[in-house]
Amino acid sequence: MNARGEIPQVRLAVIGATGTVADAVLWVCRHFPEQFSVEAIVARKNVDKMQQLCDEFQPRYIGLTDTEAAKAFPAGRYASTLFQGPEALEEVVRLDRIDHIVFASSGTMAIQALRTALNEGKDVSLANKESIVVGGPWVLPSIQRKGQLRPLDSEHNALWQCLREERTDQVADVFLTASGGPFRDDDRETLAQATPEMALRHPVWRMGGKISVDSATLMNKGLELLEAMRLFDLRADQVHALIHPDSLVHGIVTFIDGSSKMLYASPDMKQPCAVALGFPDRLPLSGTGYTVAFPEHLQLTFTPPDTDRFPCLALAQEACRREGPYPALLVGADEVAVDAFLQRRISLIEIPGIIEHVFNRHSGAAPESLDEALAILEWAKAEARKQVGQIL
Repeated sequence: MNARGEIPQVRLAVIGATGTVADAVLWVCRHFPEQFSVEAIVARKNVDKMQQLCDEFQPRYIGLTDTEAAKAFPAGRYASTLFQGPEALEEVVRLDRIDHIVFASSGTMAIQALRTALNEGKDVSLANKESIVVGGPWVLPSIQRKGQLRPLDSEHNALWQCLREERTDQVADVFLTASGGPFRDDDRETLAQATPEMALRHPVWRMGGKISVDSATLMNKGLELLEAMRLFDLRADQVHALIHPDSLVHGIVTFIDGSSKMLYASPDMKQPCAVALGFPDRLPLSGTGYTVAFPEHLQLTFTPPDTDRFPCLALAQEACRREGPYPALLVGADEVAVDAFLQRRISLIEIPGIIEHVFNRHSGAAPESLDEALAILEWAKAEARKQVGQIL
């Protein structure tokens, strides 16, 4: 609050600006322009959508991490500074004019920039689970104050809201919900015939290719279990997944006295983005057209996931228990296997076999630094590519 009692605008940088999570972030900015100014947008290579966003928000800074896309971008049309290549992330997060950085991209490219942002004292809203799963032990110690890092994924945002005034040592268990994906009720024979088009038709969420396939195999929920362990300082036996087809309850926390809290909200990203951006206040979404009708007769269904039909979740749970190199192995192997499936080089049910192969082939020690964790990640990718080649 300034001398006149006004709340100054929060100056935002949005990394992964052309993705679906960023769509929700920018929706919040669009409805609360007096509170949020979009100062910087960064993407990998979607030049057309970046131009649309520049036309609308007029950011001071633009970043394209793909150098060929940066060359194709008509920078002369805008009174903005253009950052190019992988170093664009670090350059943007260090800008003095940025107060709050939204990491809405997928993959591990942003890990170093995330750590830099936290070290610089910037507020961070995070929807990049790979960065925490792989780099959490070396990134999270950079947090300087409560509320500096705010989870954006709806499940972790729900747990964060439930735990806002609670102590972690009072927590018994946490539950992250999953819709079950497009193959929730299918048998293994049907899964063997699944095509990329079928896997991308998620029944609830609109997402990119990688995360849609991960949701179809329940790997996404497994990665979220690992992320929850890191974010909330929990053990593997405290984090659980539940199938909840309606996707209205996003997270549940059970406490040592037997009581529970759960967060009920519409199955989209607008509410968690509003909570993260507006923290510690809640933004009044009632005037935006965003509503959640609480039914008079509410019935909620939760069932345990079937890890026999969805072994990717079991492999992620194994990585939770074993920790050490296994989170990085999981992320690297899964990235390659999903890409091979999307290219129709392997079937959906061959994805867990590639991951298990990588687990079994690795004989190294646990990483002791972020560089070592990233090296294990790259080793896992290379080993997974070899295994994909043998399947063909």
